[in-house]
Amino acid sequence: MTDRLYYDDPYKREFDATVASVQPLTEVEGSRHAIRVDRTAFYPTTGGQPFDTGTLGPSRVVDVVDDESGDVVHVVEGPAPRVGDAVHGVIDWARRFDHMQQHTGQHVLSAALVRLFGVKTVSFHLGSEMSTIDVTRELTSREIAAGEDEANRIVWEDHQVSIRYASAEEAAAMPLRKESARKGTLRLIDVEGFDLSACGGTHVSRTGAIGIVAVTAWERFKGGQRLEFACGGRVLARFRSLRDLTAAAVRSLSVLPAEVPGAIERLQGEVKDHKRALSDLQGALANYEGRELADSAEPFSGGGLVLRALDADAARLKALASAITSKPGLLAVLLSTSLPSLIVAARSSDVSMSCNEIVSALAKRFGGRGGGKPDLAQGGGLNAPVEELLGEARRLVK
Repeated sequence: MTDRLYYDDPYKREFDATVASVQPLTEVEGSRHAIRVDRTAFYPTTGGQPFDTGTLGPSRVVDVVDDESGDVVHVVEGPAPRVGDAVHGVIDWARRFDHMQQHTGQHVLSAALVRLFGVKTVSFHLGSEMSTIDVTRELTSREIAAGEDEANRIVWEDHQVSIRYASAEEAAAMPLRKESARKGTLRLIDVEGFDLSACGGTHVSRTGAIGIVAVTAWERFKGGQRLEFACGGRVLARFRSLRDLTAAAVRSLSVLPAEVPGAIERLQGEVKDHKRALSDLQGALANYEGRELADSAEPFSGGGLVLRALDADAARLKALASAITSKPGLLAVLLSTSLPSLIVAARSSDVSMSCNEIVSALAKRFGGRGGGKPDLAQGGGLNAPVEELLGEARRLVK
């Protein structure tokens, strides 16, 4: 079983070990191997916390997993060592310390919510940019802010964070925030005077190293609530992003930062008004063009046929067809000049020709699909020269 050095010293960045086994991973592209060593400082993915990366001898560690036998398995890329070789491991410290900040911050935030409101955390996930906790009930925005304040009070008071061990029986008599289902010896993380939890993750040694705890978003989740949060360096990165976005909005809108929301609302209102006006103009133009097209109808046994190929999208074709057939005795079959062609067929109320049969017949012959009702049908994907499509449509109608 692998000796897990991070249990007692999460700040250990380098270590020496002996290779216990090497297994090629042939199912993975490239030179990858699963390496077991007698001792490691690499943390495997478990308990909501992701794995460490770094180097093990000459190889790059790209994944670390916890296997069923209790060994830590390092998935490495590059030249593989041999069994019995001495290897030097180096942890990617920036990644490790970020995980330590987030995980310890989670302990403090979860404890704050329990102490203030009796709301327990049921699960935790540490993501690459943001982390989440799922809690048992929905909190109000004021309660969330109070939880943030309490968590940051503990951060800024710089409480000691220590590692303790106890048997399951001893732990049962301790004020653990959450009862542990594990048996045997338990590893306990003790935030001085504030929180005691069973946890196998890596944590900072004093709460001051968390820097800051910020809840960034929340949503309903499985009868409770999911809180998204960030700690330490991630908060600084988030602040910089928001600062730059705010500065860009201020420049674009020519307003003060506090006036940005109001300016956006005004712009949204103006855009809606412009869209409404544009829609009215487009409708008026379609009616005008439709009347002109109606005047050019060619006769067929059921009335007049307007058959045209136009540089138009589906919405405009439909508007024009409706405008044409607002007059009695007309059938409109309109195609787009772009390929594959769109088609819209419409009829006046006193015309008996079935529009969906026209569209279906053209789609059957030239590909594509379409459908609708006898008085209005549309389709697309017709693959043929426009002249051929128009000729076939004329033949079907006449």
